[in-house]
Amino acid sequence: MTDDEIRQLVRGAIARHLGGANSPSPSPQPAPVTAVPISFARYPIPRAADDVMCVIEPAVRCNHCGYCQCHGL
Repeated sequence: MTDDEIRQLVRGAIARHLGGANSPSPSPQPAPVTAVPISFARYPIPRAADDVMCVIEPAVRCNHCGYCQCHGL
């Protein structure tokens, strides 16, 4: 949601609060964004079948947490 969309929501809420029942209805909102933010995307990391060590910390066995596949978030 952009800053302008948030401002529009706040202005509409204030207008409804101050104007009571006679206040105009808010303008239609844009469709919600369904794309996954890049910080939550997961990327495949090709690995050999016998490679069981962690990509981030090679001294530890991989427990498939996904940290190395998602920018560490």
